[in-house]
Amino acid sequence: MMGRTIALAMLVLLLPSRANAALMADPAKLYAQMKASFEKGSAQGWTFYNQQEYLSTIFNAGRAYSLQMPNDPGYANLAQLTVDMASALHYDPLINHEAVPWWVREAALYVQKNNPDRAEQAKAKDLLARVDALEDPIALAQFADEDATALVQAYPHDANAQLERVEANWRGYLISGDASWRSLAFVHANAPTFPIANLPSTWGPSFLNALRNAAAGAESYTQGDQVNAQAVLNRLRLANAPPLIASVKSQPHDVYLTTLAPADEYFGPMGMSILGIQNELKRVNFMIGYGYTTQESGAAVQIATAIDDMHKVYPRDRDLPQLLFDMYTTLEKIGTPDASAARTHMRAILTVEYQDTPQARKLLPL
Repeated sequence: MMGRTIALAMLVLLLPSRANAALMADPAKLYAQMKASFEKGSAQGWTFYNQQEYLSTIFNAGRAYSLQMPNDPGYANLAQLTVDMASALHYDPLINHEAVPWWVREAALYVQKNNPDRAEQAKAKDLLARVDALEDPIALAQFADEDATALVQAYPHDANAQLERVEANWRGYLISGDASWRSLAFVHANAPTFPIANLPSTWGPSFLNALRNAAAGAESYTQGDQVNAQAVLNRLRLANAPPLIASVKSQPHDVYLTTLAPADEYFGPMGMSILGIQNELKRVNFMIGYGYTTQESGAAVQIATAIDDMHKVYPRDRDLPQLLFDMYTTLEKIGTPDASAARTHMRAILTVEYQDTPQARKLLPL
């Protein structure tokens, strides 16, 4: 698996535009972590957790190679590994929270154009359909349900797989506003084997709140919702455990991420620093306040591009959700076709990749 290589002669022509800023990470160390995760999984028998952990290290290494070493032969290996493992584990952007849709898209496009094997091309096509659905909440919710259901079928006795199925339906409701997904989440949560005592602290609080509202007979819930919610809450009381557990995921922060984007790094076609992004956003809003809306469309779209660029390089920057929200509300005031398209993209990033943040909740039916 590790020795797979693909020719890179046409790589520059085939890859989508990438972030211009440097990544504070060592691709070689991330590649070594990926190999170590593979060896650990092999030694432990490849549990569901082992495979998810391995996929996470592939994502981290792939992003680093894409941003820093796109012409290295390791890039092709990582693109292929991303497609293979993401397909095997039914990767879905709605229930994966590593801010990697851009890399999954890039890897799938690379494999689709460079690997002649029809089975590999089919995998790439399926992954592209999922990441391309980021701006289509209805399709995104449907894909999430399909992928989570496939995970439970593959790992019927794994608690994490069962949690991800309920999460997929719950997040499908949040992203689409279709209450039928919420009802399905209640149905799956009421399954006898569902690990109700293991609700995570990310989506768990809002889900519990919905269960309590349904059990109390709130108007927006069906009779079936009320029955299922009451049963789930009864099971939770009998479990004699804290209602929520912390969400902990192994991430090699020491070599992959820093909390904040450095002030001397620059993003987007205009080369904006984080301070430059904030200042230009203030300037655009100032001009909009004086009636210059369509005139600021181009500048606003450039800021959105820089924020998207920054999100690829520093997905865990603490200011990023607020930047995405501020950019969304700014673009909303402009209304040109380009601004509307950028606004949709900002909303998709915020509500899919950062769905548990206060800023995302302002745009979701919580």
